[in-house]
Amino acid sequence: MADHYEVLGVARDASEDQIKKAYRKLARELHPDVNPAPEAQERFKSVTHAYEVLSDANSRRQYDMGGQDPFGGSGGFGFGDIFDTFFGGSSQRGPKSRAERGQDALIRVELTLEEVTFGVAKEIEVDTAVICETCSGSCCRPGTSMAVCDICRGTGQIQRQVRSLLGNVVTSQPCGTCRGYGQVIPEPCLDCRGQGRVRARRSLDLNIPAGVEDGLRLQLASQGEVGFAGGPNGDLYVDISVREHDIFGRQGDDLTCVLVVPMQDAILGALTKIETFDGPQSIEIEPGQQTGDIITVKGKGVQRLRASGRGDLKIRVQVSTPTKLDSKQKELIRKLAAMRKSDSIKLVEQTHGFFAGRRKN
Repeated sequence: MADHYEVLGVARDASEDQIKKAYRKLARELHPDVNPAPEAQERFKSVTHAYEVLSDANSRRQYDMGGQDPFGGSGGFGFGDIFDTFFGGSSQRGPKSRAERGQDALIRVELTLEEVTFGVAKEIEVDTAVICETCSGSCCRPGTSMAVCDICRGTGQIQRQVRSLLGNVVTSQPCGTCRGYGQVIPEPCLDCRGQGRVRARRSLDLNIPAGVEDGLRLQLASQGEVGFAGGPNGDLYVDISVREHDIFGRQGDDLTCVLVVPMQDAILGALTKIETFDGPQSIEIEPGQQTGDIITVKGKGVQRLRASGRGDLKIRVQVSTPTKLDSKQKELIRKLAAMRKSDSIKLVEQTHGFFAGRRKN
């Protein structure tokens, strides 16, 4: 049997770090996924076996004392592994699946206030992991397939017999050659490098429901990244951002705006039209309308997210006082003031907020 130190190419007094580095270097050169030659596979087995013995302090000490593997096995196990077997060690039985669930993805979508009022369908581009079209997620070069691991014979586990105070105990751990999968990839796909997936941009049809708010996060199941070896997709999370509108605002399910009304129309009343998200809307200004009054247009607000119907359009009146008057206009105002001598300037109770007003209609 070859000397384990010679197999790894290290001195007998090599440190744990040196042994580990030597093994990693040889494993990268000899692993079946990289070098499928039969002689390379045999050498890889010897290198792996040597590392298992020398990487464990107990088995290395016994090997150094006797010049052979402890207990006649492949070494590398002590009382810690025995206790793991009886008290909560690895419970895996058989090879594990190579396919893994993909990661969740997060994107940010910016919407207009009009889009969240009615809902909108958008086509978005997502940079994510998708299944490799060359190998269809198999990880293997086209025309080839995975091979049963000849170390664990497809079980994904390596069993070893260890002598202890309890007698002969059989322990198992994931196979170091196939990493517990039970299969190796003799010829990995060149496009995905044996991952079964590649990064690419893909289009996604996104239906944004009406009524969403700024900061809301939507979850789209199975729309995230595809998993390793063609595993199931993760989820896609969409963060909603709503741009501010120049004219309209939002309070809950209601839309809000400010309507500037000339003084004469506020005094005498008027009928006007304003542009809304639903098109032109007739608005009646009642005689005597005051700044702060709220005009309510029913059912012209935002579609409710989790209920039927829509909120209202709340229009806050702002009476505009003219600043430039000619002499004739000033004289008319003076006559009006003289006729209303009972009116006086006075302090009133403060009101705050958009909906602070004298009355609603």
